[in-house]
Amino acid sequence: MMKVRNAEEIAALYDHDYLAWIEATTECLQQRDYSNIDWENLIEEIASLGRDDKRRLETDLVVVLRHLLKRQYTPDHRNCKWELNLVEHRRRILENLETSPSLKAFMVRELPESYVDSVGQASIETGLPKDKFPTNCPYTVEQILDEDFLPEVAV
Repeated sequence: MMKVRNAEEIAALYDHDYLAWIEATTECLQQRDYSNIDWENLIEEIASLGRDDKRRLETDLVVVLRHLLKRQYTPDHRNCKWELNLVEHRRRILENLETSPSLKAFMVRELPESYVDSVGQASIETGLPKDKFPTNCPYTVEQILDEDFLPEVAV
């Protein structure tokens, strides 16, 4: 690794060689050389970690909801792939909530929007019109997270 001596050089790396920027920033932090830290970009990177966690949670939530809807509204078309996806994305959500419990409040807030997204996707995947699915999410957060929960078949 190239030795970077000052904050300006480290900041310049951010746009040109991200890995070198990470390594230089890490080295400065390890040496407690706070005067040469590229604080602006470091703060942005730390903030983006939280945004990434939220984005992953939203994606996993939409997938779980979509599979619950498909299972409930197209029971004759169930397949192993759907079931495996449901299990995997629930696992991911539970793992994220274990490492970041505060994401549960975010999940509760985002549930209505994620549900709308899942209805649109389930509609495309099943060929059913969107109005075939409930307007509001029929599942509680507890049901969504319950690895054993499967909804009753819609009549």
